[in-house]
Amino acid sequence: MLRALLLLFCLLAPSAFANDGFTLFTLDDGQQSQSVNIKLEILALMTVLSFLPALLMMLTSFTRIIVVLAILRQALGLQQSPPNKVLLGIALVLTLFVMRPVGQVMYDEAYLPYDQGLIELPEAVNIGVVPLRKFMLAQTRETDLEQMLKIADEPVTLTADEIPFFVLMPAFVLSELKTAFQIGFLLFLPFLVIDLVVASVLMSMGMMMLSPLIISLPFKLMVFVLVDGWSMTVSTLVASFG
Repeated sequence: MLRALLLLFCLLAPSAFANDGFTLFTLDDGQQSQSVNIKLEILALMTVLSFLPALLMMLTSFTRIIVVLAILRQALGLQQSPPNKVLLGIALVLTLFVMRPVGQVMYDEAYLPYDQGLIELPEAVNIGVVPLRKFMLAQTRETDLEQMLKIADEPVTLTADEIPFFVLMPAFVLSELKTAFQIGFLLFLPFLVIDLVVASVLMSMGMMMLSPLIISLPFKLMVFVLVDGWSMTVSTLVASFG
């Protein structure tokens, strides 16, 4: 997956890698000076690491997964359990699982030939970005894509291969948010029903001062465990990517 993101970053400045490098600093002992150079490939690698979290969220399934998990925690009525770090870990593992086929294709068809010297870097980048574009296009709604094309002042009649990548990216993120909220709404409904039933029972018993959340929380946890909620949630998320 990291190799795939590195290839994608090269789209920003593919011509820069043709340079041998530039002077980082110069050592001077009074008699002679020696320049210390750094290759642009190393500089690009160091730079892309800082963009890695943003690329992970904007170009993969991470956004949909983490939003759904956060909505699920809210629906259960749990404030800090599972903790944010646990949710991020689960979302990261599921993202790697979902994106593994895409990353494998990019590794086999782009990185390996480039590593073996069969193709140049620009060609490897062009080959490697194709499966990522296919994944993003498959998850992007046409309405969101048309909206971003209009905002970018691009023709809405562009084919899939002609759509600029930096137009596809925000359209993909919008579609991911919409899908995540739709899945979250469906997850929220059964827990909302439990809250309404508990609140109605408490009101009929005259216990209006008692918070319904205190009573409904153990029932929601029990139902979630009995129906194997985590497995159902994970299966639904993975299946939503086709």
